[in-house]
Parts: sequence; structure tokens; C-alpha cells
Amino acid sequence: MTVTVDAPAGEPDVTDRSADNATERAAMAEPPQPAGPVPESLRPWHDPHPRLGWLVSVLTVLVAAFTRLWALGWPPGKSFDEVYYANESQELLRFGYEDNRGYMFIVHPPLGKWLIALPQWLLRNQGEFAWRLAPALAGIVSVLLVTRIARRMFRSNLFGGTAGLLLALDGVSVVQSRVALLDIFLQLFVLAGFGALILDRDQLRGRLAGLLADGADLGSRVPTLGPRPWRLVGGVMLSASCAVKWSALSFFVALVVLSLVWDRGALKAAGVQRSWRTAALRSWLGAIGSLLVAPVAVYLLSWLGWFAGENSWGRHWADAHGSSATMNLPLGIHLPFNWGFLPAGLRSLGAYHLDAYRFHESLSSPHAYGSKPWSWLILGRPVEYYYAGDGVTGCGATTCSREILLIGTPLMWWAFVPALLWLVWHWLTTRDWRAAAVWVAFAAGWLVWLQNTKRTMFLFYMTPLMPFLVLGLTLALGSLVGPGLPRVGDTLDDGAAERRRLWGSLAVAGYLGLVIVDFAWMWPLFTGGLLTYEQWHLHMWFPSWV
Repeated sequence: MTVTVDAPAGEPDVTDRSADNATERAAMAEPPQPAGPVPESLRPWHDPHPRLGWLVSVLTVLVAAFTRLWALGWPPGKSFDEVYYANESQELLRFGYEDNRGYMFIVHPPLGKWLIALPQWLLRNQGEFAWRLAPALAGIVSVLLVTRIARRMFRSNLFGGTAGLLLALDGVSVVQSRVALLDIFLQLFVLAGFGALILDRDQLRGRLAGLLADGADLGSRVPTLGPRPWRLVGGVMLSASCAVKWSALSFFVALVVLSLVWDRGALKAAGVQRSWRTAALRSWLGAIGSLLVAPVAVYLLSWLGWFAGENSWGRHWADAHGSSATMNLPLGIHLPFNWGFLPAGLRSLGAYHLDAYRFHESLSSPHAYGSKPWSWLILGRPVEYYYAGDGVTGCGATTCSREILLIGTPLMWWAFVPALLWLVWHWLTTRDWRAAAVWVAFAAGWLVWLQNTKRTMFLFYMTPLMPFLVLGLTLALGSLVGPGLPRVGDTLDDGAAERRRLWGSLAVAGYLGLVIVDFAWMWPLFTGGLLTYEQWHLHMWFPSWV
């Protein structure tokens, strides 16, 4: 039984405090480790105005929603390649697999067509609005993602909103969001994968910063870095992009390598001596599950309807062929391959993929709207999705025109090449990881088309590249504005910083104003608006646009 005696006023408490005294002595004997210095590159960003960030995001989404949903059901019927993908989405609803026998075998994976089919199933409608709704929603979500990603990369709500507005007003992204084609889903999933890997990068650096702040010495030993949920999300999203179109594989490889290099850079910034070796042991081995096993599983899951369908194209190929085949690779390489260890269904799927690969490699038939990669950035040859002239009335003139033309917003697009060149210089002089990230993504999605220039190609292959070009342009605009204003008490160098920021802000605002006006001018071509023939002709700035 413990007895507590109240101490007289002015005298210390005589309660037994031996446990507290022992703790105090231990603390005096082993003082806590002092907080270590944390490199600036590892410090996480905490938005001082998160509500403003969400307000900016909502505003860009509203702009995107209007430009993508307005009169979505027009024009009637199937425009351009909707004759493939709208039909195939309806076949998926009926059979669980594509059975479009009029076009031989199907050359793209099924996920994008499943997404086109979903609103048709939910709305119990197979009209134009229903089959175009999923692409429109994908375009809207892409604008939200690029706003949030730019906000985090540039640590600015202002330039997060700038990036979101630019993508919302990009003609290629708008048109691709208003037709039942696959490339807008490619944009969505590649961008989502990139954004998830950005979050994973920040999460890892935040953990390392926390260890350093707690006094940990990471020079010779790095503890377990913990779970990486955002890396798993990134792998799944990039796998989903491959399940839309196989051209996403170049993005997958480039962004996975970029993520692994980021890990090594984070460890080096934290003072780890053998950063490559530590990254391999602590990061790269653990990434096998997130960036290889899970993506393969997700990709195969997208083919579930094909596996289940007894009459799906090539489903029983393995039953009629042996377990060996020759894989014809680029550069004339012929690789014998034994399939025997795989189940028959996977062998059939592998043969399907080989046939599709050969089809794409040999696709060189001339097309009136075909173009080459070097012309895309200058809008050398847009693609006509719809045109009506004869019989169109109501414009107040003798001859009227309606056209949906896949073309970018010119004043935005013509700034991309200078921005890309500036990004190279910026990275060489500052080693800004953001410039490198934009260039890696751009190179992955653009250079891949240069390996076979005889192939038939179109401007809409730029669709998944648009978010990264917008991010690069936004970074350049941010540099034009200059660094933030000095804090109170700092020397302003006779107002030079204020003047630069003022004139830079005016230049950026003026440029964005021109882009908005240019978008409004081109709006009828993005949506098939009614024009007189003379007005339509005024929009055709170059002969190659006709």
C-alpha cells in the first residue's frame, strides 16, 4: 500500500518518484540523437493553401467538362475509326470478345473497347452519346490529373492550373475525347501511371528525410524503406495503358527505368555511400512485384473475355500447332522459341500477339491523312474525322460547311519545339529532374515511331504525349515568370526581382490569352460547328490542312 504525504507549502513533494528518477538518469546518460540536416531535395512539399489547389482543380475540370461533353452526340453515325471501336465494343457486350469478322483479326487489346462499352451497358443505349461518353470522361479525368501532377511537380497552384487549362484547351485532346477511339484512354493511363510514380518518388524522399531528421546515419546502412503503394498503382496504370494499345510499352519501360533511377538519386541525396548497390537491394528487388508481376497479371486479366470465349479469334491456335515457333524480331532477327512450358491458352495468346505485331510492322498502305513523326509537332497534316458540305444549310450563305478536324490548338503547339529545346538547356545547366522527366516521357512516346518510318502513321498518335508537352511548356512559362518574390527584409536589388516577375507574369498572361482566343477560333473545327464555306476556308491556314 502506497502512502502519499502532502508536502507543506513551499517544500518539494515527497511522493516516491524512483521510476521517474531512473528515466531521467537514463536520459542524461544517453542523450537523444540531434536532428540531422535534411537536404532540400528530400524535403516534402506541403501546400500552404490546399483548398486553393482544389478550387483551381475544379475550375480546370469544369472547362474540360464543357469542351468535351457539349453536343457530344453529334455528328450522327460513326466518324472515322469509330466504325471499328464502337462496333467492337458492342460485340464485347454481346459475346465477351470481339467478333468483327469483316476486319479479320483484331489488332488492339480489349481494355479500351471494354471502357467504350461500359456506358452503353449502364445507359442501356448504343447510340452516339453512349459510345462517346467514356472517352469524354477519360479526357476530363486527364485534365484533373495533369493539374494535380503539375501542382506537385512545380509546387505551385498557379502553374498547376496553367497546365490543366492548357490540356483542357488542346485541340487534339478535345477531339480525341469526343470520338470513340482508343488513344484518349492511352493518355489517361500513361498519365495516371506517371503521376503515381511521382507520388512514390515524393513518398520515398519524405521517408528518407524523416530518417535524417531523426539523426539516422544512412551513409553505411539503410533500413527497410517500407511499403510502396504508389509504385504498385503506377505499375497497374502503365499495364492498363498496354492493355489499350501496345504502343504504350515504350512508356512503360521508360517510366519504370525513370522510377528506379529516381530511387538511386534519393539515396545519394540522403548521403548513402554505395547508392547504386543500395538501390538495387532496397528498391529494385522489391519493385519486381509492383512493376513486373502485378502489371503482367493486370494485362492478362484484360483478356479474360478472350480466354472465356470459345469462338474468339485464335483462341484454339495451340490445339492445331506445336509448342515451338519462330519469333521474328526487328533488324531481321529470327528467334526460335519453345512455348511448351506455357498453358495452351497462353500459347494461343502469344501467337495472336505475334500476328498483330507483324500486321503493325507491315502496315504501310497510303492514306490521305497519313503523316510522319517529324511533322506532328508543327501540325503538318491534321486528320479529317468528319466533313459535310453539300446539302448543309443554315449558315446564312449559299454554301455551308461542317468539319471535325483532328488538329492541335496552333499557338499552343507551335510553342512545344522551343519549350523542348529550352528543357534540354535547362536540364544541362540546373539538373532539374522535372525537365528530365518530361523529356524521358516525350522521347518514349515519340522516338518509338522513328524505328519504321514506312509505317502508316497519324497525328493522333501524339495524344498520350500531350500531357507531357503541356508540363514542359508550363515549366518553361514558370521560368519566364522567375523565382518567387523575396521575403520581407530581403534585399530586392533595386526592385529587379519584382520587375522581372511583373513583366514575366504579363508575358505569360498574354500568351495564355492568345491561346484562349486561338482555341475559340478553332472551336468549330473541333466540334463540327456550322460555318460558311468562306469562314471554313479562313480556318485552313495551310494547304496541308485541307
